[in-house]
Amino acid sequence: MAERTLLIERELDTLYQVSQVLNSTRNLKDKLQGVLDVLHEGSDLRSGILALREQETDALVVCAVHGNEQMSIPNGVRYEPGEGLMGIILDAGHTLVVERIADEPRFLGRLGLYDPDLPFIGSPIRVNEDELVGVLAAQPLDDHLLGERSRFMEMVANLIAQSVGLLRKLEQQQRDLTEERDQLKQSLRKNYGFENIIGHTPAMLKVFERVRQVAKWNTTVLIRGESGTGKEAIANSIHYNSACAGGPFIKLNCAALPDNLLESELFGHEKGAFSGAISQRKGRFELANHGTLFLDEIGEISLSFQAKLLRVLQEGEFERVGGTHTLKVHVRIIAATNKNLEEEVEAGRFREDLYYRLNVMPINTPPLRDRLEDIPELAQFLLGRISKQQGGSILELKESAIRVLMRHHWPGNVRELENCLERAAIMSPNGIIDRDVIALTGLEDQIAPVTANAAPVDFNIEGMDEREQLIAALEQAGWVQAKAARLLNMTPRQIAYRVRILNIKMKHI
Repeated sequence: MAERTLLIERELDTLYQVSQVLNSTRNLKDKLQGVLDVLHEGSDLRSGILALREQETDALVVCAVHGNEQMSIPNGVRYEPGEGLMGIILDAGHTLVVERIADEPRFLGRLGLYDPDLPFIGSPIRVNEDELVGVLAAQPLDDHLLGERSRFMEMVANLIAQSVGLLRKLEQQQRDLTEERDQLKQSLRKNYGFENIIGHTPAMLKVFERVRQVAKWNTTVLIRGESGTGKEAIANSIHYNSACAGGPFIKLNCAALPDNLLESELFGHEKGAFSGAISQRKGRFELANHGTLFLDEIGEISLSFQAKLLRVLQEGEFERVGGTHTLKVHVRIIAATNKNLEEEVEAGRFREDLYYRLNVMPINTPPLRDRLEDIPELAQFLLGRISKQQGGSILELKESAIRVLMRHHWPGNVRELENCLERAAIMSPNGIIDRDVIALTGLEDQIAPVTANAAPVDFNIEGMDEREQLIAALEQAGWVQAKAARLLNMTPRQIAYRVRILNIKMKHI
């Protein structure tokens, strides 16, 4: 009785020490080794082995051992389910007690660790009642109170199971997060790939070529063009097809903030730097480290702030507002503006040195009115995006609507076109967008009728529809499309597109 009481006291103390080891900040391998060390020193359980099951193969792999002397784990020691005593315990799912190993024919002795004349106890490590994740085995110094010792081994195995289960859960969460991150990256690359910049006109093909070239380099880019021409979409494509695509893509509209807030947004601030700065805050440059910073409306910043920005672009160094510590970052800059920076420099409103620092690789985005031939494809793309945003409703764009869209001047460019199509989608009762639906958006009220220019023509366009007007102009021009284009104040490409979509058979004179 006294022996049993003494054993229980030692086991309780050992359990406490085991729990301390498992709750420590050490990695799992060190924790498992620490558990075997405690069992060896505190409970006279020698020749300890801890093996965990591989989720892919179900085999047991030895992770930690403790012999009479400290020993390293042999490489590649593993047990298949049902193989040896370790495999039998994993396969059966319950504790196995052997009074003398030499009498057990299923014992393999691969590690050369056990005394054949001593007992053996092995307990499964079970998570969530039904998931076996490993085996804990050890050898008592004698065959006294084997029942008590086997229950103690089960308690230790349960403590290990909690630690292993928590780790496995964290590992699964990490795998899920990694998978989600990879899916998001693929989605971003898909959403911002080159194929999402629509257009086949010479002006757009030039833009595509510039974007492909500059994406390979860590060069500063200046995207120029009117509002609504897709400058941000081009910046996205450059970043997500560049070497720094794995880094952050941070955006800031410079026109939206006054100088004091702009400085804090870009460079960050220290706690107490100004009223309301209740904590330290990282700026956009710091957040964009090893990635891309997109500065939209760069032409709107003041001369005083331009000097501060120039230093960061030149040196890659800055201090947070209210701070004294110099921070160094590696950031790729993409800037955009709808202003004529050359005129701004000439007028003294934009620093010449900053202009040259930004204008390393300029990309000019053409206005939509200069690439009307892209409208059919662009409209279909935008409708697809609108449909996806609205839950996948099917939208159909008729040629009669396209012809109206191609006659508009589009001062708001692609953004105006997208807004027009979204209004049309809302107003269409059946998802079909034709000329009548476009008329409901108010677009036709803004379109000037097609008229001839000052060159003399001898046909009356009043009362004609678009096809009749074009045929009349072609006949007047001797079926020369370039001449017909001049008569109708259009470009030859616009004429060629209309000939195709209106199914006009050309005559050769």
